[in-house]
Amino acid sequence: MTAEDTSRKLSELVSGIYDLLAGGEVPEIMMSSRNRDNIVLDPMTSVWKYGESKVTRSGKTVDGAEYMVKMLYMVDFIREMLSENKSSTLREMYYISEGWNLGKFSTQDESNLMAEDLEVLSALLREDFKLRPEENGASIIGNITIEERTRKGEFKKINCKDDVGDGGYSIPYSVENDKLRIKEADADFILAIETGGMFDRLVENGFDESNRCLLLHLKGQPARSTRRLLKRINEEQNIPVYVFTDGDPWSFRIYASIAYGAIKTAHISDYLAVPTAEFIGVTASDILNYKLPTDVLNDKDIAALNAELKDPRFQSEIWRDEIETMLGIGKKAEQQALAKYGLDYVTSTYLPEKLSQLSGYRW
Repeated sequence: MTAEDTSRKLSELVSGIYDLLAGGEVPEIMMSSRNRDNIVLDPMTSVWKYGESKVTRSGKTVDGAEYMVKMLYMVDFIREMLSENKSSTLREMYYISEGWNLGKFSTQDESNLMAEDLEVLSALLREDFKLRPEENGASIIGNITIEERTRKGEFKKINCKDDVGDGGYSIPYSVENDKLRIKEADADFILAIETGGMFDRLVENGFDESNRCLLLHLKGQPARSTRRLLKRINEEQNIPVYVFTDGDPWSFRIYASIAYGAIKTAHISDYLAVPTAEFIGVTASDILNYKLPTDVLNDKDIAALNAELKDPRFQSEIWRDEIETMLGIGKKAEQQALAKYGLDYVTSTYLPEKLSQLSGYRW
């Protein structure tokens, strides 16, 4: 969306509040409730979205009035950036709010949530607002050719196998077509990898070349640009996505955010989620079958696993079995635990075995 279109839609949002005030009415803001209990499966797209439950912010309360003031300050800041062709990190915006008087945010989490609320209210994206994360660092390596727009406004062709070093191509914060074009890809699948150490191991072992695949480092919980690029490659090049993570509840949620959509960004699941993505990460069954070195589940791990048993994204029989098994053995394991059998084991044995077992359907 152009800067002019974004600015106009934000102005319409503000005008709605102004018109209520001018008419002597107390303004209210209503939006989808953004919690786990209000996500439902969209049968048309097979991703999780917000349901019909709503929350209301009313100017009749102090908290509601403060919320609207902060939102209006943020809208004004975004429109100023759009007019000046500038961008801001989420961290910078938080510090800039120090000068917003009653619009000042008490924590960055509060300002981040406000930016997400503004997406829901305006049906726009954070990228449209010129707001970007502090850092990303995710990267991809393999035989895919892209064109990236340079600072001079020209598109430069880059092959992510031949034109990059061992660290791969660094994914920018915006991967939309006006910034990044996917020209062609020669690969049978994308392997999205949670940790940098495992990504480096697979690159060093030449797994992308020997298995005709693309390797993508998620860098933990993946940034939106990383999930968006996975989505684009999957749809535009018809290349399946497999997710390779540690074996713990937090890593299961990494997969869930890629395949089903994250709870806090369920309003843009169509934009980010890859419904056909399959999980080939470390499971509780792997811990037992491969006799992997483990760590004991801590209280937070146990609470997270129990929460996942209630999470609608983990209700398939296979997910419930694996989560219950992990709770039963009280253990978790990292990807690097596979090094017990040598540096080549993950590429010569483990991943080929896991890939051969793919079911052809989501967990």
